[in-house]
Amino acid sequence: MEYNGNPSEKAIPAGELDRRHVGHSVSFQPNDFTVVFGTIAGIARTEALVYLSLDGVAGGTHLKDEYDLPIDKNVYLQLDPLGSAEKGLSEAASFVKEKLDDITKNLRDRDQGKSE
Repeated sequence: MEYNGNPSEKAIPAGELDRRHVGHSVSFQPNDFTVVFGTIAGIARTEALVYLSLDGVAGGTHLKDEYDLPIDKNVYLQLDPLGSAEKGLSEAASFVKEKLDDITKNLRDRDQGKSE
């Protein structure tokens, strides 16, 4: 199995996780057979490994709530819905402005053609 996140997640290397990410939803594949989804409760790291403590994962017979990952291992964070919405609205506004500019230019060109 190879887990690559989903469109509502952003891939980052585990080594880039820091205190800002505590409380964020995360998913990753720690081995060939398991995909983990949880909330980051704590992060510790060394030069080679990142240690994640998760909320919402432990409790089953085969589930654990602590994982050690290589610093270059991708983890997938949920995108910020407000930030994503803001970006989407900004892109939509740019698109509308371009279309209005095109319409204005076409009207000017048409009016200039009539007056000649």
